[in-house]
Amino acid sequence: MRSRPSGTADAYRRFAELEAHGNSPTYEALSNGVAADPELLELLDLLPPGKRQPNLLLAAVRHLGGPTASYREFRAWVLAHWERVRAVMLARLTQTNESARCAVLLPLLAALPQPLALIEVGASAGLCLYPDRYRYAYDGAEAFGHPDSPITLPCRTSGPVPPPCPLPTVTWRAGIDLNPLSASDPEDVRWLESLVWPEQRERLTRLRGALSVARGEPALLLRGDLNATVRRLVAQAPAGATPVVFHSAVLAYLPGAARQEFVRTVRELPCHWISNEAPGVLPGLKERLPVPVPAGRGVFLLALDGRPVAFTSPHGQRLDWFAREPGPGSTAAPGPSHPMPVT
Repeated sequence: MRSRPSGTADAYRRFAELEAHGNSPTYEALSNGVAADPELLELLDLLPPGKRQPNLLLAAVRHLGGPTASYREFRAWVLAHWERVRAVMLARLTQTNESARCAVLLPLLAALPQPLALIEVGASAGLCLYPDRYRYAYDGAEAFGHPDSPITLPCRTSGPVPPPCPLPTVTWRAGIDLNPLSASDPEDVRWLESLVWPEQRERLTRLRGALSVARGEPALLLRGDLNATVRRLVAQAPAGATPVVFHSAVLAYLPGAARQEFVRTVRELPCHWISNEAPGVLPGLKERLPVPVPAGRGVFLLALDGRPVAFTSPHGQRLDWFAREPGPGSTAAPGPSHPMPVT
């Protein structure tokens, strides 16, 4: 057996501890099992680095009908069907299209000059392009939002969260993805359902409801390089609307040079920019935090135009708004280089 880098085992261990723990006992057990399994790690390390993620392996096995009830059965099945599992992992992406992330984006979107032209980077099937079509329930309060929404998005908050209502007015929706998915394609829908963790029946119900919204009002979804395509879409935004480029859990999959290029690109465009990524993914953001990153749980860092505003949970379950601005010594990030349209 060839020598194996420790990175893959560490990634599965971190996934089990920080993401699956408390959210999916099944995935916690399976990920810990993989992290301690030299034979499976050997196979995973033969894949390109971007194709070794826990979510991708686990979703591929479920997509193919493999067992997940015990690690022993899971391991035996994966080893016996490795070529099929490998083919799915190489062909597919971890395009978890979690509409509940709209709950953490909503306070920022509602505060921008209306109406909005939304442009999502890494859009998958575009389910986060419909913040005005969902209902919301913050901290157990009475739900509000679109009266005909098939889903309600719950979210716990702390800190001085800006009022998330009234809902933003969205006049145009567009997205970019290396492999856009269609809410009307049965195979794409089945893959999205495979990405929902086993115990999370509410997430599965929410996914199906959001897909029905997307089918009823299809957004413009383009396949392409994000830097070139985002320029094109901002230029296509309707006159009189505020262009907003946003992304969640996307840029971590890009090499560092590509992330820096994207930051330069978006800062040159006449748009607002909302990022919702793991701390440290975007250059310079972590250094501007007014408080330390919480330990013991997975968090994202929400920022507007390069200014950190809150920690969020990866699937939109929680929004912890910062009580104060970044401290002295941090430099304000540049805003849009052109005047923003105001209505």
